[in-house]
Amino acid sequence: MKRRAFLKSAGAGTVAAGAGLAVSGVAAPAIAQSQPEIQWRLASSFPKSTDILFGASELIARRVAESTDGKFQIRAFPGGELVPGLQVLDAVQNGSVQCGHTCGYYYVGKDPTFAFDTAIPFGPNARQTNAWFQAGGLDLMRAFMKNHNVIQFPAGNTGAQMGGWYRKEIKTAADFQGLKIRIAGITGQIMAKMGATPTQIAGADVYPALEKGTIDATEFVGPYDDERLGFHQVAKYYYYPGWWEGGPNVSLYVNLQEWEKLPKSYQSILTAACAEANTYMTARYDAENARALKRLVAKGTILRAYPRDLMEQAHKIAFDLYDELAKTNPNFKTIYESWKPFLDETQLWFRVAELPYDSFVASAGAKK
Repeated sequence: MKRRAFLKSAGAGTVAAGAGLAVSGVAAPAIAQSQPEIQWRLASSFPKSTDILFGASELIARRVAESTDGKFQIRAFPGGELVPGLQVLDAVQNGSVQCGHTCGYYYVGKDPTFAFDTAIPFGPNARQTNAWFQAGGLDLMRAFMKNHNVIQFPAGNTGAQMGGWYRKEIKTAADFQGLKIRIAGITGQIMAKMGATPTQIAGADVYPALEKGTIDATEFVGPYDDERLGFHQVAKYYYYPGWWEGGPNVSLYVNLQEWEKLPKSYQSILTAACAEANTYMTARYDAENARALKRLVAKGTILRAYPRDLMEQAHKIAFDLYDELAKTNPNFKTIYESWKPFLDETQLWFRVAELPYDSFVASAGAKK
């Protein structure tokens, strides 16, 4: 009798265990099903031909979809398809799109403080930019962005950029007089003080402007993108370094109300996807730019370093301008008082360790 009772009890336990497994099997999808299906549109400032810049948007969208079993979908649109490339911030602010992949310095006409979200001349490199964000810079930028109904996420960095394409050789700072150049952000104000005529043009419109002579020079990113956009076909002098973009950050701007409506898990997934895009972009450019530079030189591109007097003049004008802006713009002052001391501090470390190492390895490699 005891044996039959034990078997009966064991059988009941097995059924119960089986029922438990069945409940677990039902419960997991039920939990997943409780997450909402969300569809967003992402407006990029960059044309599809810039496959690393625009590709970062596609990476974010892909990773978010994969991590939510397709429940959170983001469709990325190249610059100009939904809104003009330089109006992405406006579209995100007013809710025309839920998010946008863009550069803050496109919007310095609204407030020069936006430039800190991307780069200002003679600022930090890519690693130093990310370090500043980690050390409190991101919190400061988000407090500023909140006033514009946006939360931003670092979602790409090109690394140090080239100094642009010129129809004629630049031998001294005086050659900037009357020069019409496509340039973004605060750099335009600096170049204007140096005698140039800056203009801001979206990426897709730069080549025709240079080809037609509407502008005399343009900067964009670096060898990989510049080759794909064909700038070497209409301007032969290629300058370095891009002293106004030592480590320009590219951000995902998200409408604040749309962000707050997301489940916490979706917020976490989107944050992680942006962090991956940040690493992806720098790595891709570092891998592709060297090969592209060799190809451009083989096609007849003439590499030139900016004259020392030009860079020294630009450096002085830049920091004088920052001091002026800090006196008149409280938003700029708040960010600058964090950014400048951090830049000075981190440059000390890079001068001790990174710069000597890089210089030796580069010179030793050149001798082989």
